[in-house]
Amino acid sequence: MTSWRKKDQAHQALVRERNVLLVKPTSFMNLSGVPLRLIASWYRTPPERILVISDDMDLPLGRLRMRASGGHGGHNGLRSIIGTIGDRFARLRVGVGRPEDGDSIDYVLGAFPVSQRETLARVIVAAADGAERWLAEGTERTLPSVNAFRAD
Repeated sequence: MTSWRKKDQAHQALVRERNVLLVKPTSFMNLSGVPLRLIASWYRTPPERILVISDDMDLPLGRLRMRASGGHGGHNGLRSIIGTIGDRFARLRVGVGRPEDGDSIDYVLGAFPVSQRETLARVIVAAADGAERWLAEGTERTLPSVNAFRAD
């Protein structure tokens, strides 16, 4: 893998042996669609060949959910992406649960409590495995195993 470089409002790393570009937008989350559109246009990548991985407060920590397409589910980053490239991209949602005190912004931007880090480590490995399988086998073949994952 080459090192990360910043271009088009995102950090990008090309995995040459897999012909895969990893993208981490550096814009505000609710503007994530702009860099994704720029990069997808540059590489002539249709939405069907894009996997977006995002957090999801509606899923408990320790759960994953993959879909071939669909809505934003209230996630502003996904809303932005759908608004710029449409909804025909795969998405892998990583459950983070909801905060007890209702302060969503600090919750998703803050560190996970020590008591949750073991679960978080298993979720990260499972999400990475799901992304690898998506690359190798496509969305429909990957859905059952990813959606059946439980870290708890």
